[in-house]
Amino acid sequence: MKKTYKIEVDCAACAEKMQDAIRATKGVKDATLSFMTLKVKVEFEEGADPDAVMQEARKNVKKIEDDMEIIL
Repeated sequence: MKKTYKIEVDCAACAEKMQDAIRATKGVKDATLSFMTLKVKVEFEEGADPDAVMQEARKNVKKIEDDMEIIL
């Protein structure tokens, strides 16, 4: 399953860190973030609960920069 989410991030370097944090989240198969459109496309692993996975991804992102946001 794939879903697209809006994001809030201030710089391209931070966006790359955000993408890496989302990719490292358990239940995420892949994530592609676009700084230009301020959106991230997330592909979930088979059987993963997208809502629970994205809550965890949000926590992981906040550990890097607390002003980054994934709008769920």
